[in-house]
Amino acid sequence: MTKRTTSKGKASPQDAMQQELAQNIRYGQARTATSERRASKPAGAELSRIVAFLAELGGEIEAALEPNTPNPHLNMVLHLLRCHIEGRLVSASSIVASAGVPYATAVRKLHDIQAAGLIEQRPRTKSGKSFSLHPSPALLERFNQLADRIDRIGSTTFAGGQPDRAHEDYYFGGTYVPGKAMIPPPHVLQSPLRLPGGLRILVHGDPTFMVMDHLKRQFEQIIGVDIHQRAFSIDRLREEALRNAERGKSRYDLIALDLPWVGEFVKKGLIQPLHRIMDVARLDPSDFHTAGWRAAHWDGVPYAVPSQTTPELMFYRKDMFAMAGLEPPRTTDDVIAAARHFHDSRNGQYGVAWNAARGTALGHTFMMTCAAFGQPIIDLPRTAGGFDADHLEGHEFRPRLDSDRALAAAEYLVRLMDYSPPDILSMSWYERVRPFASGKVAMAYGYTLLAPYFELDETCPAHGQTGYLPHPHGPEGAPIAPVGGYVLAVPANLAEDRVAGAVEALIAFTSPAAQKLYAQNGSRTAPRYSVGADPEVHGLSAIFETVDQMSWRDELQFWPRPPIPQISDIIRICGHELHDMLRGIAPPADALARAQARAEEIMRKPLT
Repeated sequence: MTKRTTSKGKASPQDAMQQELAQNIRYGQARTATSERRASKPAGAELSRIVAFLAELGGEIEAALEPNTPNPHLNMVLHLLRCHIEGRLVSASSIVASAGVPYATAVRKLHDIQAAGLIEQRPRTKSGKSFSLHPSPALLERFNQLADRIDRIGSTTFAGGQPDRAHEDYYFGGTYVPGKAMIPPPHVLQSPLRLPGGLRILVHGDPTFMVMDHLKRQFEQIIGVDIHQRAFSIDRLREEALRNAERGKSRYDLIALDLPWVGEFVKKGLIQPLHRIMDVARLDPSDFHTAGWRAAHWDGVPYAVPSQTTPELMFYRKDMFAMAGLEPPRTTDDVIAAARHFHDSRNGQYGVAWNAARGTALGHTFMMTCAAFGQPIIDLPRTAGGFDADHLEGHEFRPRLDSDRALAAAEYLVRLMDYSPPDILSMSWYERVRPFASGKVAMAYGYTLLAPYFELDETCPAHGQTGYLPHPHGPEGAPIAPVGGYVLAVPANLAEDRVAGAVEALIAFTSPAAQKLYAQNGSRTAPRYSVGADPEVHGLSAIFETVDQMSWRDELQFWPRPPIPQISDIIRICGHELHDMLRGIAPPADALARAQARAEEIMRKPLT
């Protein structure tokens, strides 16, 4: 489903690393002898585990006890749920065959289940004579609750009558706290989407979208059509999205946009405002992390839906800091001190890894470092929570790349060079995570979406030993977690007869049930509060609770990467000029002065 190639038809080094990371996510850890055996096991879903348990238990009881009467209702429900989880279509004949009773009896029992509203039919042909069967939302919700009770009873019984903390929460009302209830699996749409040729999506080649690729068959069953997904690295994704806008009709039904691109795509008229094509309330906007939802707007109007909200944080090795008697780094001076302590280049040990590769990677680093020193890269007005990036329409902004705080941020990056790996000047998104995962560096700046690289690989020294912090701040800054990630939007040039189907797919892919499924299959991004609070998701990684807490503390902010239309050009300018600075070709003040002049020229030009 996913296609990634360079212009010459060969996989780029970054794409090769993305594919390796995708393998880790798909198999739950780095591929070892044991992981091959795990590959066939459905990933982590509680419902899947209970369905399999009940099916096996029923088979054992029937084999061991004679005489015995089969339970056709339960057998058919388990068959239906198992196929739904595995993304296999169920016909009337196949579900009847699973009942374990004579045909006529099974048909009557099937009618009983349908009459109870537990099964939905979806036509497979225009005539409706051929149809598939799917669990209804009511069945999914009831069985999800049943799965929780069975798990509790089993754990209590076989753990010697000592329920764990989760079960204590159940008895004392924890499951009734708002936002704490388990989200049931996604249910199928009542009718297949009307998208001839299938759903076409343009995405970024990152772990969350690779999870969607892995779950292709299940989502095809949910929406009722084939899914064709193309994935690119960040720069090539923007190029393809802009190239697609020049076509008479969009080649894609949905496109993924990096958050800072929203302003450019809106101002150029390349994506459709959501309120014109759908009822925005269907998205339940209040459930999204505030910063992620606001970043999908322009001038107060929503143009896209958060697919992943992934702040860039400081990853640090808790075990190494504990052994050294050091506190986690809260300020930039703490980072330098800790990096100096752990740096031992002669033995292949380094203090910190970060994005320093020329161009887009380093440009992003500089923007977010400026934010940690208390300043955006353009003259945004101050607000109580930092700076106002919500009201950019109609304003003429000036770059602030030559200020004292920008200079302090640049000098901090120069200081980091002394404690970084030798290949730091070519290190970007994925390359910075690899040495951290392997234990060669003590700290790394990284997006939460990269955490599966070590969280799902039990062989990594960083596995289970990683702490997560907001960006350590400079003297005049404050703790901040710059929001990254991608939103899904409907192209403005999409054929009119495909818009309704694209909207339904957009809702399905960004729903709490879908986001929970991504998390259970390896993603470490959750743009919705309800997903992070789900007990099954909450236990997968400390990231979900950490990000939720940062959001409540208002540390998640999108102003560090303000979505002005010229932002991509400014990022590249910073990434080129500051790379010369890091190489020692230009002093920090000179590099910033050149970046300021080039950025001012860009912002004076009319938008095309």
